[in-house]
Amino acid sequence: MGELLDKIEKPNDIKEMEKDELRPLAKEIRQFLVHKISHTGGHLASNLGVVELTMALHLCCNLPEDKIVWDVGHQSYTHKILTGRKDGFEHLRQFGGMSGFPKQSESDCDAFDTGHSSTSISVALGLAKARDLKKQDHKIFAVIGDGALSGGMAYEAMNNAARLKSNLVIVLNDNQMSISKNVGGMSSYLGKIRTNGNYTELKEEVENALSKLPHLGDKLTSRIRGIKDLIKRIFIPGMLFEDMGLTYIGPIDGHNIHQMVTAFQSASKMKEAVIVHVCTHKGKGYRPAEKNPSYFHGVSPFNIKDGSSRHNGETAKTYTDIFSDTILEAAKEREDIVAVSAAMPSGTGLTAMASKYPKRFFDVGIAEEHAVTFAAGMAAGGLKPVVAIYSTFLQRAYDQILHDVCIGKLPVVFAVDRAGLVGSDGETHQGIFDIAYLRSMPNMTVMAPKNAWELRQMMLFALEQNTPTAIRYSRGAAWEGLQDHQQEITMGKAEWICEGQEIALLAVGNMVETAMWVREHLKAEGQKVSVVNMRFVKPIDEEVLQKIKERHSKVVTLEEGVFNGGFGEAVSAWYEGTPMRVLNIALPDQFIEHGSVTELKKKYGLDPESITQKILSWEDEDRKA
Repeated sequence: MGELLDKIEKPNDIKEMEKDELRPLAKEIRQFLVHKISHTGGHLASNLGVVELTMALHLCCNLPEDKIVWDVGHQSYTHKILTGRKDGFEHLRQFGGMSGFPKQSESDCDAFDTGHSSTSISVALGLAKARDLKKQDHKIFAVIGDGALSGGMAYEAMNNAARLKSNLVIVLNDNQMSISKNVGGMSSYLGKIRTNGNYTELKEEVENALSKLPHLGDKLTSRIRGIKDLIKRIFIPGMLFEDMGLTYIGPIDGHNIHQMVTAFQSASKMKEAVIVHVCTHKGKGYRPAEKNPSYFHGVSPFNIKDGSSRHNGETAKTYTDIFSDTILEAAKEREDIVAVSAAMPSGTGLTAMASKYPKRFFDVGIAEEHAVTFAAGMAAGGLKPVVAIYSTFLQRAYDQILHDVCIGKLPVVFAVDRAGLVGSDGETHQGIFDIAYLRSMPNMTVMAPKNAWELRQMMLFALEQNTPTAIRYSRGAAWEGLQDHQQEITMGKAEWICEGQEIALLAVGNMVETAMWVREHLKAEGQKVSVVNMRFVKPIDEEVLQKIKERHSKVVTLEEGVFNGGFGEAVSAWYEGTPMRVLNIALPDQFIEHGSVTELKKKYGLDPESITQKILSWEDEDRKA
């Protein structure tokens, strides 16, 4: 792909390159990333923005002894290239291929497995404490974006880091220029002066000498410190961090490798936590990504020439689209409806709501905990808040849902997007735990729609409730099947779809479609089974469970979530002590790797063919017993 890029075969190879080769290498890396991601899909804009930043870090580090902790980790592609994983991009984010996030199992140069935001400073501080207690002296860098600083955990970590008496370098990757737009000589000059060892030593010597003067020493020292702080407040934009007890350097041009190397090396010599503020441009080097960095944040395969998607033709409406249309429709009729997003209005379908009713839409940033309690406050004030968050991110607000919403029975509606398997983002993003953690909460109602029509009805139903309600729905195209089954939504009531004999399939959400396919497969084997769309995960329809017990001898539960604490476990518990035989089809008690949803369902036995074979084998065992 590139002459210089071919020289990078293992960690630290970049340190053997000549200085005049670094800029051409950055160009080759960008060309490589655009080419590979255009075929596999992935996080493009964020990775194009940190090419020089990553190169500078690697020039300052000796990997894997030194540690680089990436916040979220979706911007670690250049890091993977520089640690010898270039060939892995052929199968990036594909089943059995290289992860799109840092993975310790993939390389010992990945210091920590990441995927969620605002965690890097806490992790790096923990690594620093471990280093110090073990009397080691390696460098530790935490790379965090300006967006991640909207998460409260980052401030909790910085507050703690201010007490550190050894080195930790926090690299603030500011790709939106939200802290400062100044990138120039004066800022770089001030940064160099403040981290210069001679300056630090001189400052300490002057303060020590003044403090020894009788009577006047302490007063002079205090006065000089006050003047110094005043000057810093005028000229240095990082006083927020300084006031927290952290040393601030910057802002620095995040595409100037030499400036960053100088800053990182200077910061690494200080016996305290230091923030180095670098300004980068998301999507740099690829015009379509520079023009539309949000679209190219996480992108499917595209045409390099113009950035257009390789998926041609019209696509079916997604569940997110259905949610978007429904909340907009409801908000038109009711002025008390408000919407809350945690930095993902587009991904969760709230862009239209934000445009149409800007005063009733709130994007709180990457702060899921605050989003939920903020919604609880609005509900307590008489509004009807809808909180739209991906399943994997909603679990970050477990305590807030339980403590701030459920205890008070507040009417907050949770639109749980990306529930179930989501595919290529892997372990950190699979939405497979929401059934288990939401089911455990008193006063919570949990629903799952079988198709597009039912999601709309469940949303309208949820908005009429006076208690907490969650609706979980999957990523991708909304199923349009079973349109002739449009029974009204009633609290806690399932929907009987097909009548059969002996076996009843009890399905949750998108597994209803799977159940219908399983029914056809079993029909070909001479078996006629019942299919029930459970609709409600909590409360479970006990009347329908009793009806099934009276008419059938066996039950199969189907859910796209973990078994422990899930729907199937609840059904098994209900039938415990009865002659009813129960087979649970669910995901195992483990984290699920990356791969397409189709591949993952097949591997873990959630596809129609695997489920059919499980049922047939189960019956064979019964006959032999």
